[in-house]
Amino acid sequence: MSKFNTIMKFLGLFVITGVITGCDLSTPMHVGNNSKTPSNLHAVSFSSLPDWKNDDVRYALQAFRNTCKAKINFGGLVVPDAELLQEKCNLLPNASADIATVRAWFESHFQPYQVYNENGDNTGVYTGYYSPVINGCRNQTSVCNEPIMATPQNKSFKGIDKKTIVANKIGRVLYWANIVDVQNLQIQGSGMLKLEDGTMVKLNFSAVNDMPFKSIGAQLQERKIKPAGGYSADAVWEYLKQNPTLAKEVIYNNPRYVYFYESPQQSVIGKLGTPLSKIRSIAVDDSIYTVGLPVYINTTLSNGQSFNRLMIAQDTGGAIKGWIRADIFFGTGDEAYKVAHGQYSKGKMFVLMPKEYTYVKPTK
Repeated sequence: MSKFNTIMKFLGLFVITGVITGCDLSTPMHVGNNSKTPSNLHAVSFSSLPDWKNDDVRYALQAFRNTCKAKINFGGLVVPDAELLQEKCNLLPNASADIATVRAWFESHFQPYQVYNENGDNTGVYTGYYSPVINGCRNQTSVCNEPIMATPQNKSFKGIDKKTIVANKIGRVLYWANIVDVQNLQIQGSGMLKLEDGTMVKLNFSAVNDMPFKSIGAQLQERKIKPAGGYSADAVWEYLKQNPTLAKEVIYNNPRYVYFYESPQQSVIGKLGTPLSKIRSIAVDDSIYTVGLPVYINTTLSNGQSFNRLMIAQDTGGAIKGWIRADIFFGTGDEAYKVAHGQYSKGKMFVLMPKEYTYVKPTK
């Protein structure tokens, strides 16, 4: 080999090494876009997102890191390009990056789409959920009268109603609690159990029997029973605790049953199998959306406060159905409950889909 060819071979190796270790991020590493963006999604600019410039998107980035740690099921009608999404995860800003850098990163790496319903309307419903703390027992008592069960290993439970599941103990009993508190736990999907000796146990969603949910409050209204405080969650649960026979009847009339598992970690785990982030995670309809996407929501809280934030779709819920429909995760305990239980508002939704980016150099 000539000296010239040897030099050129060395330079070629140097160039290749440089490309691998110090990529020119002004061009995408993944060419092409296999995302699914149906006609319900209309591309808009970030300036179309209400109050976008005032949101501290660093908290959304923290939540999005959990998406990047998850094994994502790329299903539904709105599906990101898997390689593009992975590319974004490989180029996350540093945890210490400032707001401007993180905002510029999202603007560079994602394309926002406003979501429209099938009828052309652009508003939907936002509710809230939380992780309750309830009293529990290791054994059945007069107060702890309802089992909390783990998913059965070798028994069929799909399509079997709650009353039958409980009566036949289709599942392994983990703990016991009051039937009203167990119903609330099943609605929320996770919670903390405080046992008689003060031990705290974390319970997370494991499985559901795929039966329809029948509202407890609606059943009381059908029976023309109105608690003193109306049909708020507080009033309904308190009324049912004072009327245990009625409680058992209406709760078992709701055929949906949720199984749990005891978690060694205290975090609330969502559909992705990663921890949810307080007021940054939402539950969406996974028959429509691939769970894991950033979603900007424009709505109000139960106290009337405007709520415009970048959220991450990291969970699902049996009652969360539709294009513009989400459940906001408010955290754990009484403070979260005060906000979550009254949350019901209309609003708009914008989904952020990964795009072939233009590199933004971090300022930090």
